[in-house]
Amino acid sequence: MNTTYDKPRAIRYSAKRNAKPISFFIAAPKARSVCLTGDFNDWNPTSHPMQQREGGFWYLQVPLTHGHHLYQFLVDGESMLDPQASGVSRNERDDEASLIAVS
Repeated sequence: MNTTYDKPRAIRYSAKRNAKPISFFIAAPKARSVCLTGDFNDWNPTSHPMQQREGGFWYLQVPLTHGHHLYQFLVDGESMLDPQASGVSRNERDDEASLIAVS
């Protein structure tokens, strides 16, 4: 029996369950390391290291699900908000965090 068809159609095709690639960029030309941390990786500072590109930009693409996500950049270990973020909010530790909406 195919269990996919046993589920209601709304659950099978829910946008909340599908992830789409989201690109993160930050200009930090003097940084030695940059990581992305957020609610999508339990604020783990080492699970999403970013790649340095020409011109001092750092880049990473992360699959995120539909909804709002909080994140920060860690530039040489120091938390930084994203100046290009959709907004700023507070995480569960009451730290400021950048906000992104994924549709």
